[in-house]
Amino acid sequence: MMRSAEASQARSSIAERYRVLLDIGRTLTGTLSNEDLYRSIYRETARVLEAAGFYISLYDPARDLATIVFYADRGQDRRVEISYRGSDSEVIRTGTPSLVEDRVEVKSVMVVGDADSDVTRSAISAPLRHKGAVIGAISTQSYRPRAYSEDDLELLQAIADIAAVAIENARFVAALERQRGEAEQIEEIGRAVASSLDPQEVLRKVIDAALLLLRADSVAVWLLERGGVGKLAAAGGERSFPDGFQWDLRGPILDRLVGERLPFRVDDFAGSPHLPTSMHPHLKGGSGVLVPLVVGNEVAGVLAFRSQRENLFADDETRVLLRLANQASVALENARLHSSLQALSLTDPLTGLPNRRHLNIHLEREVAAARRGRGLVICMHDLDFLKRYNDSAGHLAGDDALRAFGQILAEENRAMNLVARYGGDEFVSVLSESTIEGALIYLSRVDARVVKDQILAPAHITASTGLATFNRETMKTPEDIIQAADAELYKKKGKRAR
Repeated sequence: MMRSAEASQARSSIAERYRVLLDIGRTLTGTLSNEDLYRSIYRETARVLEAAGFYISLYDPARDLATIVFYADRGQDRRVEISYRGSDSEVIRTGTPSLVEDRVEVKSVMVVGDADSDVTRSAISAPLRHKGAVIGAISTQSYRPRAYSEDDLELLQAIADIAAVAIENARFVAALERQRGEAEQIEEIGRAVASSLDPQEVLRKVIDAALLLLRADSVAVWLLERGGVGKLAAAGGERSFPDGFQWDLRGPILDRLVGERLPFRVDDFAGSPHLPTSMHPHLKGGSGVLVPLVVGNEVAGVLAFRSQRENLFADDETRVLLRLANQASVALENARLHSSLQALSLTDPLTGLPNRRHLNIHLEREVAAARRGRGLVICMHDLDFLKRYNDSAGHLAGDDALRAFGQILAEENRAMNLVARYGGDEFVSVLSESTIEGALIYLSRVDARVVKDQILAPAHITASTGLATFNRETMKTPEDIIQAADAELYKKKGKRAR
C-alpha cells in the first residue's frame, strides 16, 4: 500500500508539473514584448520554484559575450548592466544544467546585485537552447543552502526550453518591427541627406540621423588623409576630441576599413590594443564601431560611433550603421559632383581663377557690405602689349602670359579677397576692407613681380590698372563700381597711348 501511495504521489507530482509547463507555455508563447516576456519567465518560474534570486542572460557566440537582460532579487526586478564571457559559464559552455547545493562549498554561483547585499547560497541554472544552439542561460537562486533537488533542476530545464522558444519568437518579431522601423527611418534620412548638395550640411545631417537612430553617445566623421591619417571633420553628441584632432589608422583598423571595406568594431576602448596612445586621454572606456565612407569608389573617410557602454554595437547595430554610411556615401558623392560642376561653371578654364560669373556673385555680397560702411576697392587690370606678343610668339605663349599674370595677382592678394579673369586680357582684383592707399601698396607688389617674371619680363608685357573705391552716395550696384574702375583704366591706357 505504501508503494502504491508513493507511486500515486509521484504521478500526481508529474501531472502537476506537466500542467504547470502547459500553463507556462501558453503564457510565454503569447508574450512578444521582450521586457514583458522576461518578467513572465520570472513570474512563472517563481510559481513552482524558489526564486529569491533570479536572472536571465542572453549569449552572443560571435563575441563570446553573455549579457544579463533581466535580474530580480526578493521579488523586485532591477536594472543591471552586466556582461561576461560566455565561455566562463559552465552552463553556457557545455549546454548542460547545473546545481549548486551550497555556494560556501562550491563557489560557482554568479553573484548579481549590490556589493553589500546578502549572497545566495544555492542555485540551479539551465541553458536556453534553441535548435541545438545555446542562446543564453536562466538561473534561480536561494539564500538557503540545499534549497533545490535534481527534480527542481529538471523542471527548470523544461521551463528554459519553453522560454528559449518564446525568446526566439520575441526576438524574431522584434527584429521584424525594428527592421521595418529602421527601413522607414533610413529612407526618410536618405531623402533628407540627398536633398543637400553642400558636403558640410550632408555630414551634419548624417550625424544628426545617427544620433537619432542609434544608441550612440557621440558620432564623428574622420577624413582620411595621406599616410592613413584620420582628421576630425565633424562631430555630434558628446564631443570626445578637439577640432582638428588627428590619429594614425595604419594597421588592422586601416586594413579592415580600406582594404576590406568592412566595419571595425571595438568592444572596449580601454582594453583595445589597436588604438594609439594619443587617443587614450579622450577615450576612457566604452565601445564603438568605425564604418568606411566611400566617395567616388575610394574610401574617403570614416563614420565613427561611440557609446559610454561596453559591447554595445552588435551585428544588428553595425548593419544599420552600414546602411546609414551607404546613404551618406551616395549623398557625399552627389555633393562632390555638384561642387565639381559648380566649380567648372564658376572657374576660368585657362587660368583656373574665378570667372566673370563668380565675380558677379562675389561682388553682390561685397557691395551689400560696402553699403553698410565696409571698405571696398576694385582694381581693373589690363595687360599691355599682349596682342603684339600673341602675334609674334603665338597664342599658346600668350596663354602662358595670362596664366602667369593671374598667378601673380592671386598670390599677392589676401586669401579673403578675390581675383577673377574678367575676359580677354582683363582681370579684376576685389580688395575687401581696403582703401586706395592699401590698393596702391598691392599694385606696387604686383608691378615688382611683373618686371621680374620669367614669362612676362622677356616678353616686355606690363599691366595698366584702374582703381575705384565704393561710394555709398553715387554707387548702388556692382556694375557701378566696375564701370568706375574700367573708366579709370582706360584713362590710364589713353595717357599711355599718347
